[in-house]
Amino acid sequence: MDIIANTLSSTGASPAMTHSLLEIPDFTPQTHAVVINIGTLAPEWLPCMKCAAGIANELAKPWVLDPAAVGASCFRLNACLELLALRPTVIRGNGSEIIALNTGSIGSTKGADSLHESSDAIEAAKSLAKSSGSIVAISGSIDYVTDGHRVVGAHNGVQMMQKITASGCAVSALIAAFIAIDPAHAFEATVSAFAVYGLAGEIAMGLAKGPASLRMHLIDSLHSLDEDTVINGVKITSFS
Repeated sequence: MDIIANTLSSTGASPAMTHSLLEIPDFTPQTHAVVINIGTLAPEWLPCMKCAAGIANELAKPWVLDPAAVGASCFRLNACLELLALRPTVIRGNGSEIIALNTGSIGSTKGADSLHESSDAIEAAKSLAKSSGSIVAISGSIDYVTDGHRVVGAHNGVQMMQKITASGCAVSALIAAFIAIDPAHAFEATVSAFAVYGLAGEIAMGLAKGPASLRMHLIDSLHSLDEDTVINGVKITSFS
């Protein structure tokens, strides 16, 4: 939650971390986008997540599902399948998570770490996008975004970002913030969030000595990005 909140705050968004069923009906209508992340999933949290997604849908607010370690247990997989039925705007996961969610199977996982390259999951992502109606975003050495037909890659980022715990969770939240600004162009907003986050990582890597300092400089770099740096630095390719 710490890195997610700091990522959002550094880019000008206003985060609220809420998991009480008593608060969600009041908080959700005030939001511009919702993120549901199952990273610390517990049985009592699932009804809260479903409630938030349901309210977001009723109010036509975009929401992002982060199926963290979905292939690690039946409980996580079944929870994600229930959330998937509520039609998230975007699903963001690593290669292994997207493959597991598409096939509906557990195993071949190492906790929240991916055993697959992002490119390995492109066909699974396209299939998942078509079956769910969601935009599917795959994190990796190249970040891919698909709606089941188009596939676009964001090439920014550095390998060491994968050594920062919850860096993927942070980009899921950043995607939600970008979509909140322009919900009519959720696909483009998702690609842009990936590219901007990766670009900030590249700048931060020039100042970092390891994962801990990279985390600090990543947040600083996100905060200090300007339009010229983004326009000249992002690397986006269409594959279809």
